[in-house]
Amino acid sequence: MPMNRAHAVTMRVRQRGFSYFVAIFMVAIVAVLSLHVQTNMATKERRRKEDELLFAGQAYRAAIQGYYLNTTDSARSYPPSIDVLLLDKRNSRIASHLRKAYIDPITGTPIWGVIYAPDGGIMGVYSLSPQQPIKVDGFPDVLASFTGAKKYQDWKFVYQPM
Repeated sequence: MPMNRAHAVTMRVRQRGFSYFVAIFMVAIVAVLSLHVQTNMATKERRRKEDELLFAGQAYRAAIQGYYLNTTDSARSYPPSIDVLLLDKRNSRIASHLRKAYIDPITGTPIWGVIYAPDGGIMGVYSLSPQQPIKVDGFPDVLASFTGAKKYQDWKFVYQPM
């Protein structure tokens, strides 16, 4: 049975409406997927920065330890500043306990929080970021105190002699 002209026009309008609905639905799906991918990328970036913070913090801790142990037992002291970790001129043999001054990867600045020893000098560093860390457990034994930390500021990289 042949279609009359009015019926054919009505069918085209319905098809256009359906195509429009499908297009809107596809845009919505792409938007949701894009948001999900973006969230995953942001989380990956935060995790990468956390790993960098752990690396840099442990490098500072090891450098402070190296500085402290680089003298005789009676003259041991903590470094007076971060800068002397780069170039320690106390002995006849110049030492470099830290390869470079690290930037805090969380804040993106070269400024670190400093923990001073009771008798003077720097015994540790920490990030100044008040953000909540993603990693809250699974730390190595030397960093066990980081477990359950509420802020990056709670991650204290401290050297204390035994």
